[in-house]
Amino acid sequence: MTVIPFLKMSPGKPDSVSTSRRLSLPVAVHANARLRFAPDQPPAPVMSPEEALAWAAQVLGSTGTPPQVVIAGPGDPLATVGLTLKTIRLLKQKYPSLTVEIVTLGLGGEQYAALLDEEGVGLVTLRVDAVDPEILTKLFAWIRPGRKTVSLAEVAATLLSEQAQAVVAFRKAGIKVTIRTTLYPGYNDDHLEQVAQRMAQLGAAAMTLVPFKPGAEEAEGQSFPPEADNTMLAVARSRVSKYLEVHEDQEATESGGSLIAPITEGGFVAAALPKPSSKRPNVAVVSIGGMEVDLHLGQAYQALIYGPREDGLTCLLGRRDLPEAGGGGLRWEKLADTLPDCFALLAASAGANPKQILKERGITVLITGGEIGGTVDVLFGGGKNKPTCRK
Repeated sequence: MTVIPFLKMSPGKPDSVSTSRRLSLPVAVHANARLRFAPDQPPAPVMSPEEALAWAAQVLGSTGTPPQVVIAGPGDPLATVGLTLKTIRLLKQKYPSLTVEIVTLGLGGEQYAALLDEEGVGLVTLRVDAVDPEILTKLFAWIRPGRKTVSLAEVAATLLSEQAQAVVAFRKAGIKVTIRTTLYPGYNDDHLEQVAQRMAQLGAAAMTLVPFKPGAEEAEGQSFPPEADNTMLAVARSRVSKYLEVHEDQEATESGGSLIAPITEGGFVAAALPKPSSKRPNVAVVSIGGMEVDLHLGQAYQALIYGPREDGLTCLLGRRDLPEAGGGGLRWEKLADTLPDCFALLAASAGANPKQILKERGITVLITGGEIGGTVDVLFGGGKNKPTCRK
């Protein structure tokens, strides 16, 4: 499962965007699997459905036919299917002719196929790296179809079953299915023909092969596969083409990339960043140890308050007790009263209800992680590496 790169572009020049490109909207909050060879990365930006619509409108501007929209991360669109469906619904209301694609591992695909079709999804790209459970256990660190923890061997068989059922269900609903497969030398390179044959039998239309490319740190570790070279990729394409049409990787073919995605700043979507004001100059942060944004808002009993001091340097100004748990919406109203000088609140996660109530009261809840100082400074126009003073 490869990470789709972001193409940085100027949000002030939407008319310069080619309508043949694909617009990426990262609204999938939760992942339901992780590959063993996935690199460690900072928290990926996540948009709410409303922010996704606003970003799409900003990019599309007054251009003609809108490009294809892709919902593909940072988690899995079917792991938080409610957010995915809401995003699609908002987009289709504004752009009825819009082509919508989702990229997913396929867990829950059979269950949601009819809903996705009803909302207007035209294409599903399924990430399938193997059709053998033994190979999957070597590729994945964990897979979680639900909240219950299941052994990797058992859940690998479940994944294969659900992927097969998903392809059939999507095709039955009239949704085109393509397969995206990463070639891992020494793991699935001799297995890809079987993947293509199986997916073709189920009704998939095409396959995109992506070569595994380890980063500098991964290349030094002996537990990681080597890079898949062009010769290996050519052989694999020849084999799978017996069963499926082979597509070029759209994220790598065009100069500069073909996927339009939001500009990010310090793990946030730049277009969605709130701004400080004279009445609300500060940022609240909930944290376990005071070093990282690593606490669920619902579990927080105290907030760290960051803001500019007289010399303009962003500092930790103090700590503030938050309302005790319980009370439903009243708790979040009280919390808003506790933070009248804050324009944003940083948390590792938060429910939809507190986010909405706080937003109505002038406080934007941003879901993020990582070191507090640099993350906070992004909101004040600095960078992640700009020093932040502390008391």
